[in-house]
Amino acid sequence: MPDRRATPASPIGRPAARQETLDRISEGSLYTETEASFQAPERRADLIFAYNQTPPDQSSRREALLRRIFASVGERPLLNTPFSAAFGSRTYIGDDFYGNANISFVDDVDIRIGDGVMIAPNVTLTTTGHPIHPSLREDFRRFSLPIVLEDRVWIGANAVILPGVRIGYGSVVGAGAVVSRDIPPMVVAVGTPARVLRPITEADLEERGGLRH
Repeated sequence: MPDRRATPASPIGRPAARQETLDRISEGSLYTETEASFQAPERRADLIFAYNQTPPDQSSRREALLRRIFASVGERPLLNTPFSAAFGSRTYIGDDFYGNANISFVDDVDIRIGDGVMIAPNVTLTTTGHPIHPSLREDFRRFSLPIVLEDRVWIGANAVILPGVRIGYGSVVGAGAVVSRDIPPMVVAVGTPARVLRPITEADLEERGGLRH
């Protein structure tokens, strides 16, 4: 007969240990893969795989899957395949979202995307980074800080949005930019690291597009 006596839970599995890890995550402090392993059921890997395999003409099924993958999804979402997400369940998407192919949502903590946001191909939104010193990177030790894209933001192709960044209303992030600091509303930001190139003004109503100086 198997021994059915209760065995002590591992420290990682105890509610107090879990809460301590959650507190450190919310503070932006370091934590390890093992410490955060209890969060695994919140990952939506199977649903993401199903979405990426669903034909484009099955729009109703695709939207239904998006609503199961993400924490919330507004009206009229459009997300091209493929895409990836660390969890999916930590990303919040507003109305009229357009995401092109190969977006990576590294949502170990919240990514919040407003209304009317457009994201070009091959963009990475990563809430997570790792320590510089290699001795601190054992067990995939990391820190996580939330990302916010306010309404009407446009992120250009191959851009990277790093942990803790907030991009203000209506701003444009140029192709290939690496955004490591907050971007104010209604500006164009370009470069590595990204810097504000110029404001968006009424003159832009006359422009076809591009990053005029």
